Amino acid sequence: MLRLPRFGVVSPETLEDAVTALAEPGARLVAGGTDILPNLKHRLDEPPTLVSLSRVRSLREISEKDGMLVIGAGVTLTELAEHPRVQELFGSLAYAAGVIASPLIRNMGTLGGNVNLDTRCRYVNQTHFWRTAIGGCLKAKGDVCHVVPKGRICVAAMSSDLVPVLGSLGATLVNQGPDGPRELPLLEYYGADGTKHIKRLDGEVTREVRVPLPSGATRARYAKWTVRKSIDFPLVSVALRFDLASDSVDAEVTGVSVVVGVLGSKPRALTRLDEVVGLRMSDPAVAQTVAERAYAQCKPLENVPYDAPYRRQMIRVHTQRAIEAIVAGG
Repeated sequence: MLRLPRFGVVSPETLEDAVTALAEPGARLVAGGTDILPNLKHRLDEPPTLVSLSRVRSLREISEKDGMLVIGAGVTLTELAEHPRVQELFGSLAYAAGVIASPLIRNMGTLGGNVNLDTRCRYVNQTHFWRTAIGGCLKAKGDVCHVVPKGRICVAAMSSDLVPVLGSLGATLVNQGPDGPRELPLLEYYGADGTKHIKRLDGEVTREVRVPLPSGATRARYAKWTVRKSIDFPLVSVALRFDLASDSVDAEVTGVSVVVGVLGSKPRALTRLDEVVGLRMSDPAVAQTVAERAYAQCKPLENVPYDAPYRRQMIRVHTQRAIEAIVAGG
């Protein structure tokens, strides 16, 4: 049995009080606890205090404002997946939230927790005894990366399901800190070093995510590959959004956004997709071209289970299947 270390817990009722409590040296945030508590059991972190957000009711709201769907960071994954407006406007987001882990985890885990999910690696997410046997690593009190032995930064994988989808939808993130709110494009929140892959400033708490409401016809989809359909983190994932000239899969593509996850410590937004703009969505060349771009631009590392070359092939396969499913859906 893996036991939790000793720590204190404070439960503020307002976001401002949570920011104040987080000023204690070493304090960490906890919402649903589905990510941080297993890490504490593995002794990957030993904070003196956890600041619980469970009583901050302002983080549990979903609303529309200024052309945005505003989703509070404390909204649970189940609430996000089942919210009628999210399902109507952003089916790929509702779907992604609904296939994370298991119902028990989705009932506890939150949007903010998934956006701030810690990176994972086959050499890190092990018991303290196991990690000690290999001398640790850059992320766990060591001085070497076992994935890239001569590498200078950690390449643990960002395995969030929601981040690629939100990135493909053009979402922005709002953090609340001692100096007030700070807003930035969601994909700019992540960096390449797995030991500090999120650009959260000291004392900041994620307040909400803002997703632009669709201004025209769109088609979006999320696909991931896991060995088991539940519980497992994705081994590769891809989120796609196509803007169309009209509300039909036979309409011309006017814009495309594709974000791939579980490569390294940040998601990758594909480039050089202009070739499919102007083609009809139903043209088989769209699926083939985007799938080949995904394969060419994405090179997984040996940071999670299964061989990286096979995971790379799965990116191509699931990208093409996702687009074909969009077309088949009409």
